[in-house]
Amino acid sequence: MKTNKSLIYILAVLIGLIVVNTISNRAYGRFDLTKDKRYTLSEASKSLIQDLDSPLIIDVFLEGEFPSEFRILQTEVRQIIEEFQLETNNIRVNYINPIEDESTRQRHIEELTKSGLEPYINTDNSTGKVTQEIIFPWAFASYKEKTVKIPLLKRSITQGLPEQINNSVQALEYAFADGFSKLVKSKSKKIAILKGNGELGDVFIADFLKTIQPYYNIAPFTLDSVASNPLGTLDNLKQYDLIVAAKPSEAFTENEKLVLDQYTMHGGKSLWLTESVIMDKDSLYNASNSGVSILRDLNLNDFFFKYGVRVNPSLVKDLYSAPIMLAIGEGSQAQLQPVQWQYSPLAASNPNHPITKNLNLVKFDFASPMDTLKNKIKKTILLQSSLQSKLEGVPTSISLADVTKEVDETTFNSGPQNLAVLLQGEFTSVYDKRVLPFNVKDFKSTSTETKMVVISDGDIIKNEVIRNRPQELGFDQITGKSFGNKEFLLNTINYLLDDTGLINIRAKEISIAYLDSDKIKESKGKWQLINIALPLLLLALFGFVFNYLRKRKYT
Repeated sequence: MKTNKSLIYILAVLIGLIVVNTISNRAYGRFDLTKDKRYTLSEASKSLIQDLDSPLIIDVFLEGEFPSEFRILQTEVRQIIEEFQLETNNIRVNYINPIEDESTRQRHIEELTKSGLEPYINTDNSTGKVTQEIIFPWAFASYKEKTVKIPLLKRSITQGLPEQINNSVQALEYAFADGFSKLVKSKSKKIAILKGNGELGDVFIADFLKTIQPYYNIAPFTLDSVASNPLGTLDNLKQYDLIVAAKPSEAFTENEKLVLDQYTMHGGKSLWLTESVIMDKDSLYNASNSGVSILRDLNLNDFFFKYGVRVNPSLVKDLYSAPIMLAIGEGSQAQLQPVQWQYSPLAASNPNHPITKNLNLVKFDFASPMDTLKNKIKKTILLQSSLQSKLEGVPTSISLADVTKEVDETTFNSGPQNLAVLLQGEFTSVYDKRVLPFNVKDFKSTSTETKMVVISDGDIIKNEVIRNRPQELGFDQITGKSFGNKEFLLNTINYLLDDTGLINIRAKEISIAYLDSDKIKESKGKWQLINIALPLLLLALFGFVFNYLRKRKYT
């Protein structure tokens, strides 16, 4: 009888274990208990990987023994990849330390650098001895014969490593989702690069075009045909989702403006990189090292005014600016030296908008200030100069020799100036209640919901050209540092054309608590004493008391 009860008990336990195991397998789940929901993927990220029909391979090079800040980033990278893997079984990951083997270390460094993976050189002097370590905060993602690189570290020329790591952790989901988007999504949106009004040549926007090419279909679009066939030109332009006007230098005709206006009225998006002053650095490299800034009339004042923004005919000078390389000295003693150039403001970004959140400084050259005007359009300031700005009217003489003179900082008191503005909403036509330059059969006086970005300097899209070869956009040959021009323009294009919500992932807030390095240095000796000497002292005290009590008991 007891045997039967035991067998029944054992059988019930086995059946219970099987039931619990089956339920736990089917009801498996993870719960994100973090306050900032850092391990919860957005629906936009999940949708990208739902239909994978082949393995997506991720090679992560952030592997090895790192300083504490990079260990945080390393852990967060693993966590975010695990979250993606929980959504699909088609993601494979390899964690690779490219510099682990001394025999292949140098070869791997050269190969990765040639592939565009710039290493991070970490300098550590916390122990009193300066050491340098090479770190590759990058990953490759491959899917169906396509490969993209994914940056894991958001570098900044103004922030320390803890702030850079924190920004990088916040951007990890977007970094991987953006990379996956390039691999799995087919290019459906079309961008027209406007030609015919003196815009920058392709060689000067080559790096910008290369940057957006993985996302969108790009084609040049000339407005020359407006003169002979305006309606046909308008119909053709409507086939594009976005137009980019890269530093036009010739005035637009009324016919061209009506075509552009009606393109906007029908929901077309646009990115305008325009200027109201004629001046660039190339104009100063002459025998006198000087030039005169004059008004540039593109016949667009009423165009932008109606939409809610005005580009003023003056220049922004900023004490917080990029340097220019000048020959200092006379004759054979002259040497090239970097000198602060107030006509190249380093614009601060709006920290609360997805386009500019955690964005590096954006470099301008001879930028004009902008005003926003009251109307029903929503306006968001994306970029501004610093508080120590000054306005300079035109015409005025500008000389390279002026930068060597002492600057009166008290005159730089105009406050921050708007340099890039986002417009969103239902626009009113520039030609509303006006005589049309030509008849439009489906003329619209009010647009559907659409977006437009106006930037008051065309040079932020212009890359340097050395020996007929385009250089990286935003890279400063003088300082060897990269500014945020390329990322800003890419984010702007993605925001204007994004219909998946992917760009909004950049607004995700994640906070990481770091140890205070200054306090660590100050109290280093105290805590070493507590952790090493105190346990030994307590052990010795315990031994003394134990022996004393033992002798007292047995003596």
